[in-house]
This record gives sequence, structure tokens and C-alpha cells, in this order.
Amino acid sequence: MNLKNAYWYFTSRLGNRFCNDVIQHANSKKELVAVTGDTSKQVKKRTKKKLNNEGISDSITKKELKDLKKHRDSNVVWLEDRWIYEEIQPFFHMANENAGWNFEFDFFEPMQFTKYKLNQFYNWHHDPFPEPYDTPNNPNFHGKTRKVSGIVQLSDPKDYKGGRLEVQPRMTQDPKLVLNTDKHFKPRGSVIIFPSHLWHRVKPVTKGTRYSLVIWALGKPFK
Repeated sequence: MNLKNAYWYFTSRLGNRFCNDVIQHANSKKELVAVTGDTSKQVKKRTKKKLNNEGISDSITKKELKDLKKHRDSNVVWLEDRWIYEEIQPFFHMANENAGWNFEFDFFEPMQFTKYKLNQFYNWHHDPFPEPYDTPNNPNFHGKTRKVSGIVQLSDPKDYKGGRLEVQPRMTQDPKLVLNTDKHFKPRGSVIIFPSHLWHRVKPVTKGTRYSLVIWALGKPFK
């Protein structure tokens, strides 16, 4: 799938008050170790029970955690607050139209508030799971996949160093094609939206803490 626009951005569109409120709200909740889809599957198979966000993190073995941190090292809090959704969702619809993707999506997953502390990072990855969600009892998820991803920059760039978000404009990992998003996305209150199937990464934070908010829009798989 070739895209004219690999991502769409809205620089400094959310104010300091909103960013501070989200950070304060999320920091009042339990912080979890961020996992990947593969790790979640391993834990689900071992525990033989339905996973929730807390169960995934609390059930990780030492070996799984060690392997995980080679690929992803961050901490997360899961949020489902309507006041946050109402601020963010319009950016998805504007980006989808302005970028010319015109993807069909109709539901948003719980939001992931992410903390990248000193030396934490997330290596190259894309957001959709190999198969659509299999949740017959939840029609908002069942048979759907992640179509569009969005990230909100909550931190002031003066408060941290490193932590750059990089995106690949194609469905590949080619070091010659890496897009540096700093110009458009680094200012506080910026929002970046991109197709979920594109590879992207967050480079290690070298000073301070970087806070962000990640949201995924779900829809039926591409045909």
C-alpha cells in the first residue's frame, strides 16, 4: 500500500492545561510494564484466563520481561475517559480526510498513557495484531483491526532529551526511508496520526521523562 502522506500532524494544537490534566490524571493511577502482542499471547496461553491490562503485566515471568525489554521498555497507564476522547477523536477524522487515506473505522480502543523514562524506548514495530480481534461478546472489537494510530505529545521538549518518534513511509524497515517527526510533532500539545500498519519507533530517552498518549482507531480489515 503506497501512501501519498505517511502521517498527518497538528502541531501545538492542545494546550498546556489539557496536557497537564492528562499527566496528573494518569499519574494518579497504577503504572504497568508495557508489553507487546507476543508477550500478551504467551501469558494468556500460560494462565488460561481472559487477560486484562493488569493481569498481563503481573503475570510476566523474569525471562519474558528480560526478552521484552530488548524490544520495548516503557511504562503505561490505560485510560478510557470521555473528556480525553472528545479532544482527540476529531484529529483522527480530519487527518483521515486531509491525508487522503479515507479508511473506514468506527471505534476507539482504550488509550495508552506512556512514560518513557531515562534510557527507555520502543524499537521498530507496527500496531495491528496478526489477526482481527476475536471477541464475539464485544461487537465494538470483534472482527476488527487497528486501522489508524494517533499519538499526543504531552511533554514539553525542554523537559527531556531523546525519545524521537520515527516513522517508515512504507510497510518495510528501510533505514534510508526513516522520517524524523521532530519538526511537526515534538512541540507540546502536538498530535500525529498515521496508518497503523506503518513501522515506527521511539528512540531512547537520554534525559528526563517523555509522556505521550497513544490511541488506536478500529475498523474492519482492508479488503
